[in-house]
Amino acid sequence: MTSKSSEPLPPTDMSEPTLTQLHQTIDAGVRVAIAEAIERHRKLGESITILKDGQIVTLTGDQIPPPGKN
Repeated sequence: MTSKSSEPLPPTDMSEPTLTQLHQTIDAGVRVAIAEAIERHRKLGESITILKDGQIVTLTGDQIPPPGKN
């Protein structure tokens, strides 16, 4: 999302606890989306590329562990 104006956004009235809760909600949603995408790749037999022990590793669909097994 881009803004047509170069003016800064106005300050919000959100307190630190509210922002922390918002960040946690966003983080949880992102984690669910990633888990769903990985599971979709596993079921369809599509590969994924991950970072494991500092190395880039590509896993085939049959190498992706089922949910809860990693």
